[in-house]
Amino acid sequence: MIMYRDAMVNYYVHDVEGVAAFYCQHFGFRETFRTPESGTAVHIEVRLGEFLLGFASIEAARAMHQLPLNPGLPRGEVALWTDDVDKAFATLTAQGIRPIVPPHDFLITPPLRAAWVEDPEGNPIQLVCRRKETQ
Repeated sequence: MIMYRDAMVNYYVHDVEGVAAFYCQHFGFRETFRTPESGTAVHIEVRLGEFLLGFASIEAARAMHQLPLNPGLPRGEVALWTDDVDKAFATLTAQGIRPIVPPHDFLITPPLRAAWVEDPEGNPIQLVCRRKETQ
């Protein structure tokens, strides 16, 4: 049997450095890898806890790997758990980050609250927390 390990998610983006900086500045990710080490990066990886997120240049992926990339509407998102969705959403939108869906309750079990904002290239970011049940 083939074993797999060390998963990560890659987003193909136009501005590798700008998107990586966005996740570091606003969500506390830290850069763990970039190539090339100097000059314009074609790939940067950032980490939040055990989660690894990569940003690869669309143009470089086409040239190096012949990937038939045609980025259109997002087909995925980064979901970030937080203690207070409303506060996180208010802070991020006050910083000029584009809102997609304001905070709202969903699910009963478990009771969750979520909101969505957008990264600089239009990828959705879900902010989610377990909602406090009122008695």
